[in-house]
Amino acid sequence: MTIYQVILLFLLWVCLPNFSSTEMLFRRTSEPQSKIVKARTPGRDGKVLHRQKRGWMWNQFFLLEEYTGSDYQYVGKLHSDQDKGDGSLKYILSGDGAGTLFIIDEKTGDIHATRRIDREEKAFYTLRAQAINRRTLRPVEPESEFVIKIHDINDNEPTFPEEIYTASVPEMSVVGTSVVQVTATDADDPSYGNSARVIYSILQGQPYFSVEPETGIIRTALPNMNRENREQYQVVIQAKDMGGQMGGLSGTTTVNITLTDVNDNPPRFSQNTIHLRVPESSPVGTAIGSVKATDADTGKNAEIEYRIIDGDGTDMFDIITQKDTQEGILTVRKPLDYESRRLYTLKVEAENTHVDPRFYYLGPFKDTTIVKISVEDVDEPPVFSRSSYLFEVHEDIEVGTIIGTVMARDPDSASSPIRFSLDRHTDLDRIFNIHSGNGSIYTSKPLDREISQWHNLSVIAAEINNPKETTRVAVFVRILDVNDNAPQFAVFYDTFVCENARPGQLIQTISAVDKDDPLGGQKFFFSLAAVNPNFTVQDNEDNTARILTRKNGFSRHEISSYLLPVVISDNDYPIQSSTGTLTIRVCACDNQGNMQSCSAEALLLPAGLSTGALIAILLCIIILLVIVVLFAALKRQRKKEPLILSKEDIRDNIVSYNDEGGGEEDTQAFDIGTLRNPAVIEDKKLRRDIIPETLFIPRRTPSAPDNTDVRDFINERLKEHDIDPTAPPYDSLATYAYEGNDSIAESLSSLESGTTDGDQNYDYLREWGPRFNKLAEMYGGGESDKDS
Repeated sequence: MTIYQVILLFLLWVCLPNFSSTEMLFRRTSEPQSKIVKARTPGRDGKVLHRQKRGWMWNQFFLLEEYTGSDYQYVGKLHSDQDKGDGSLKYILSGDGAGTLFIIDEKTGDIHATRRIDREEKAFYTLRAQAINRRTLRPVEPESEFVIKIHDINDNEPTFPEEIYTASVPEMSVVGTSVVQVTATDADDPSYGNSARVIYSILQGQPYFSVEPETGIIRTALPNMNRENREQYQVVIQAKDMGGQMGGLSGTTTVNITLTDVNDNPPRFSQNTIHLRVPESSPVGTAIGSVKATDADTGKNAEIEYRIIDGDGTDMFDIITQKDTQEGILTVRKPLDYESRRLYTLKVEAENTHVDPRFYYLGPFKDTTIVKISVEDVDEPPVFSRSSYLFEVHEDIEVGTIIGTVMARDPDSASSPIRFSLDRHTDLDRIFNIHSGNGSIYTSKPLDREISQWHNLSVIAAEINNPKETTRVAVFVRILDVNDNAPQFAVFYDTFVCENARPGQLIQTISAVDKDDPLGGQKFFFSLAAVNPNFTVQDNEDNTARILTRKNGFSRHEISSYLLPVVISDNDYPIQSSTGTLTIRVCACDNQGNMQSCSAEALLLPAGLSTGALIAILLCIIILLVIVVLFAALKRQRKKEPLILSKEDIRDNIVSYNDEGGGEEDTQAFDIGTLRNPAVIEDKKLRRDIIPETLFIPRRTPSAPDNTDVRDFINERLKEHDIDPTAPPYDSLATYAYEGNDSIAESLSSLESGTTDGDQNYDYLREWGPRFNKLAEMYGGGESDKDS
């Protein structure tokens, strides 16, 4: 607690009545307690309610908060007029804080506060008091309720809800423009004294801003504050209670104020003249450069729109405003030509799009600059006289006829000669060709409009001196129609006539088509090639005709069908015609003219044989054929089996065991000694599947020595078989089971090489070719692994 607070408490204690020592006495009324008040109030049951007068009357107790003494703080005294001072009465206290915060002397009725009380925690306490007879414990007075109010002292400083505030105000605002309002709260009692009366003042931020003392509204204090000079300000506001007088408590807060932008600055070009260059070959829409004006403002206030307002190239160039960079992009509007003009001058203007009328006095919000554009010379490709060509030609022209000519020139001053060619991707059939010198296009094959009415060609023009410089142009060739196709029937007509037909009866309506396309439209004429006694043709004059009968009745037994040649001709020049033949069948019809049967053989079929019966017969025939085919296949397979299946005759039978064997060390599977000792071989046996013409006695050959090589042994046996007269006169297979000489590569098996202690060199594997490189790497790397 500060010295100011101590002095304030002392003044309050001296000047104000001492509430803590006020004695509240119980006073007996002049009337007995049982006396009834004249005012009567009927109860709910109709009876009159009687109210007794109290024997004591109450007022409020007042207690000063934040007591700092060492003794209990005296609150007040309770006294009943029944108390004669002999100690026969006992005072009892109950309610908020009774017995803990507030205690009462049961003999004297004095009330004390046991600890310091803070009004901001609780402003008042409600208690109940009663006086009872100590001996009988009966109340001598009715229980009454009273309130202890806590008087406030200035023990709380004003506080702001935020330590730091953020606010903004537009730049160039007039003096007194409201920025933000800050409000501090004081926990002291606003209804008692000036403890909660807050006054605001500014400690930091002058002379730019001020604050209203009573409301805390911060306002601008200087005119024309410019954001471009200073954007951020920090203002410190103090809130002080006691009406701002000396001794009051205070709190502070910080307000960060930002000046927001307004459009008070016009755009400005940094240069009066800007030079740009552009090649003459730049296509339309090419960006050739940019111009930019600077604006000190930000956001939408700095948005600029660029336009060309004057100059000799207003029709040759455009300018586009780039929104993200606020630049003006100059583009080519029309094709440029160095030989025609080499320099253009433009006047470009930059203007703000969002102008604030309040700042018109600051001047026009736009600026201009001069842009000079120089056109650079390049080697340009040839230029055709037209952007595209259209040639029309009749389809009956002769091969080699010129259908049109394309023209191109070199726009450069050198004027190089031009060579023309056709892009064959646009003329895969090579129907056209072009003269490379003069650009004349002529036909190399006959034309047919009915196959292709349009031909879209692409002609290439290239400079002879610089063949890389080429230009293409589209050439559209339209083939005009010539009446070179005769009309024909539109569809195939399946026509019949009933046997009971009458003369003049319509049996078919025919029409025709023509591949040609005359300007006046198609017109066909129908007639008979010769007078027909059975039928006639009536032309409908709408490109259709009707086939009518001329006699009464037809017989399919006599003639089952008629052929009627009809001549169809067109009306174009030269007239084309063709003859189409209608096949008219004679059929049996019902009374309504519906066809029932047209073939004469149908009359011979039995009437009782239905369709289901025919299907059943057909299925039986198919099943029999399948059985015959299967039987023949099985019989053929049996004929292929050999006559003799004996295992003893091994001369012409190959027995496959599908057994790999045990290798060189396996001597149990095959005894090679049998080859070395021919004596153990059984006598030759004659074939039993044929009968030899001459029976020869088998001739035994001398056996070879035991040390004879197997190869020599086999060669001897081969010679014996060649000269043996008993050898069969047919091919046979003799197996000698001889491996032959060793390979120069020796064995590649890893089983035997793994058991060899000596070092082996596998470098020769690399000499065998790329297929053995992998083996060379595998076996060649093994030695290095051992060494490591």
